[in-house]
Amino acid sequence: MSKTRIHYIFSGRVQGVGFRWRMQTAAQGYGVSGWVRNLYDGTVEAELEGELADISAVLRFIEQSYYISIDDIRSETIPTEGSGSFYVR
Repeated sequence: MSKTRIHYIFSGRVQGVGFRWRMQTAAQGYGVSGWVRNLYDGTVEAELEGELADISAVLRFIEQSYYISIDDIRSETIPTEGSGSFYVR
């Protein structure tokens, strides 16, 4: 299986609701690497690298939160980096 890296921008109620913490927890649980950070415009930016099924599982985990409400997700596949950890910027 090959790894994929995807750059995301999430908008909606995504700041101040535990989004970054939940994403880090899910990514570590599914073996996905990358990072996540808040942006000044109220959106959240992330890059996730791993098997596509694992990345999808991380997104499902985030979307099932009671406090997070994602209105829009913009995504773009980018070159893999091979990093082995996930962190909050």
